[in-house]
Amino acid sequence: MSEHQKQTILRFALIFFGILAMFGAVVVKIVYIQTVEREAWEQRSQQNRVNITRPIPAIRGNIYDANMQLLASSIPQFSIHMDTRVEALHLGGDTLFWQYVDTLANGFSRIIGDKSATEYRNVMVSAFRGQTKRDIRLTYKRISYTQRKAIEQLPLVSRGVYKSGVYFVDLNRRSKPFGSLGSRTIGTIYGESGKGTAGLEKHFDDYLRGKDGLSSRQRVAGHWEYLPLREAENGADVYTTLDAHLLDVCEISLRKQLHKTRGDWGCVVLMEVKTGEIKALCNLDLDPSIGDYVEKENHAVTRVEPGSTFKTIALMAALDDNKVAIGDSIEVWRNGWQYHNSYHYDAHPANTTYSVRDALAISSNIALAQIITRGYEGSAKKFIAKLERMGLSDSVDYMIPGAQQALLNIPNDTVTISKMSYGYSVEMSPMQMAMFYNGIANGGKMISPLLVRKVCQGEKVLESYKTSVVCNRLCSSQTLADIQDCLHDVVWDNEFGTASVTPWKTPKAQSKYVAIAGKTGTAQVFDGKYHSNRHRITFVGYFPEDNPQYTCICVINEPKGYYDSGMDCGTVVRTIAEKTMAYTGKRIIEGDSILLVSR
Repeated sequence: MSEHQKQTILRFALIFFGILAMFGAVVVKIVYIQTVEREAWEQRSQQNRVNITRPIPAIRGNIYDANMQLLASSIPQFSIHMDTRVEALHLGGDTLFWQYVDTLANGFSRIIGDKSATEYRNVMVSAFRGQTKRDIRLTYKRISYTQRKAIEQLPLVSRGVYKSGVYFVDLNRRSKPFGSLGSRTIGTIYGESGKGTAGLEKHFDDYLRGKDGLSSRQRVAGHWEYLPLREAENGADVYTTLDAHLLDVCEISLRKQLHKTRGDWGCVVLMEVKTGEIKALCNLDLDPSIGDYVEKENHAVTRVEPGSTFKTIALMAALDDNKVAIGDSIEVWRNGWQYHNSYHYDAHPANTTYSVRDALAISSNIALAQIITRGYEGSAKKFIAKLERMGLSDSVDYMIPGAQQALLNIPNDTVTISKMSYGYSVEMSPMQMAMFYNGIANGGKMISPLLVRKVCQGEKVLESYKTSVVCNRLCSSQTLADIQDCLHDVVWDNEFGTASVTPWKTPKAQSKYVAIAGKTGTAQVFDGKYHSNRHRITFVGYFPEDNPQYTCICVINEPKGYYDSGMDCGTVVRTIAEKTMAYTGKRIIEGDSILLVSR
């Protein structure tokens, strides 16, 4: 073999082994990547493949009334966006973008109507040139489904997201089919976050919101596409005890009387006796800018000094503790009564003697103050303990954020409880007062109000709610009968009853169609001091008296001019009672006649 041949073979050998070595190195590197560096490379690959994520909004759950009518729901709306990084817009010297940018700007301005074509053009051009974010929201105005369909017909947009870069994100606007009716109780949500901020929307926010999904921007078949990483879980539905028709009845009745009395605000609670279900809860505040009343605050669950409606509670305690008998006589005086350094006056001043029964009917402060001070002289804490045994200090879940519990002062002196006897130095919400009177109507069993029956995800019940017993026995059967007789007299005793008739024989809470029993109340407004010319008036009662079905309370704050709690609030409850009984299908009122119907 010649020297030349040897060198040729050597060269080939070197080349062969060199190639073999390089191949081996490649194999080793591949194995190393597949084993040692596999996770790191997978993460890097994922980052290149999934470089943008978008939320998939969950649809907020609905809120229903007791008859499956929608009280709150979400209707589709959309935000409009543009991804200026779409490859098609940059092909051929960016010709596609510049060819259509003016057409798009004019179309957006015409259809959405919130900005000029020039403004839309500037937004798109700045994003396309990289002067702002490349993936932008074109406007913060939400667009409707109709507007979306019109935009989808625009040149370039009609070619799809991978040509135009224009896409839509689902949003949902909260809608209340009954407008402002019961809106403070139903509640509100905050902007696009969808977070409940008041009422049932807030209390049940975790259920109603659901869970947003997530989509990722991925390269598919040569173009970018958003594919779901996690599907959205839509919110659950809340089924309330409210009745939209009765809500309307209560609000109309309250609004009419507020306009008549020119009160600052008013509220009404309508509660079903046996179940504790809240059928209506209305709150109206005067809006001076429009000269009408709107839903602003939930006064029904905010505690205030109740005034004379508390006399029923105080008298029940004294009767049940055998501190007084219903037929006992109490002397009162026109010029008032002094107890130590405390002075007590009546709204109907007279030098006379009342029976205990008549004293409550005419709502004598002097009489009730004497009953409580004489009965609990030197033992004020025993009076408070009795109130607590009646459930007044028990915490109750009203399912409304911010709802306040009763506030009982714990005095050592009898002077303080003399004022408590007629509703001062004690605070209760209208809801809580309605709950107590509902206990009187319910044979002495006081149950908690029920605002929501259940929460469901489709057919699956996530939570169900029932009323609970706050106090199983408010008092003895005899005491209960005595109190019920007193509440009858308040409405039907034309001589003493504060909710019976006016001096001109005009009925207050008296109805020709349904018998109502209840109590009036008036309290001076306190804002650091009591004001003799500023009052809050109340009527709370139940109906029909012989077989109670509903309890209702009406409160009006600071009526102007002449006012009478029995006439003003009692009239509201009377109207609600008549229309409620008609609505239940048991009776229909036509003029001065009543027609019985079957359901």
